[in-house]
Amino acid sequence: MIARPLPTQVLDAARAVCADVVVRQETQPMNGDEMRTALRDYDAVLPTLGDQFAETVFADVPNARCRLLANFGVGYNHIDVAAAGAAGIVVTNTPGAVTDATADIGVMLMLMSARRAAEGERLVRSGQWEGWHPTQMLGLHMSGKRVGIVGMGRIGQAIAHRCHYGFGMSVHYFNRSAKQLQFPAQRVASLADLARTVDFVVVAVPGGAETHHFIDGHVFASMQAHAHLINIARGDVVDETALIAALQSGQIAGAGLDVYEFEPKVPKALTALDTVTVLPHLGTAALEVRIAMGMVAVENLAAFLSGTDVPNPV
Repeated sequence: MIARPLPTQVLDAARAVCADVVVRQETQPMNGDEMRTALRDYDAVLPTLGDQFAETVFADVPNARCRLLANFGVGYNHIDVAAAGAAGIVVTNTPGAVTDATADIGVMLMLMSARRAAEGERLVRSGQWEGWHPTQMLGLHMSGKRVGIVGMGRIGQAIAHRCHYGFGMSVHYFNRSAKQLQFPAQRVASLADLARTVDFVVVAVPGGAETHHFIDGHVFASMQAHAHLINIARGDVVDETALIAALQSGQIAGAGLDVYEFEPKVPKALTALDTVTVLPHLGTAALEVRIAMGMVAVENLAAFLSGTDVPNPV
């Protein structure tokens, strides 16, 4: 069972490895009853973001037929992996396929936030633009600045690579371990120290209990007044209430967001601020990327059905 409509190429690939493929036609996440039915009636399920396979869902289906959750996406904090394992269900994801597309969105948000692009577009659309003048909508020049990457995994490294080679930026990062990189980058001992010294804080850590509200009021208090926060990770990594307070008070200069704490709900207090750039979770929203993600999910499915090791277990 495939939880959402996917590109035709992915559906064709799934049907090539599985005799019976059911595609759920809803675009919204599965509800509890749908998830329980999926576990009970199907050998494998391709869920995705928002399909909350919590411990209680697995507990309600003690003799599940399902033996594989081939997640469509790299993030899997919507799946209780431990509970799935206890139920004898393998969980896989799609790393690699999303790296460049998500990194591109991260850099785009940096530029949009620093150069006030969304605010400028709203001004033009409103019909109130009075023409160019030397002090109009002055923003922050990005080239040569200092970027702080929170989480130096695949996506964090791809963003840092773009920042260093594309914009001549000085790269600093906070990560559990040091990374061997092909460009200069300084690992910083604490998140607060990172926030104090950079012009952009870019969040690229995985979601989950360990990183819930990882970026909180203490981080915003440490940031410089001209600095910008960029989040392309998971919404609840950032304490949204603290972010709103920091923006309203001018504690930080701006934010570029592709994800939200209670997605798809976005607080009006956030969208009312001209200093915030908001995107509707566009991180991997390119056809070739979504096809690539789906093909990785199908590769996991094919391996599982053939009895071989899945390429991308979590």
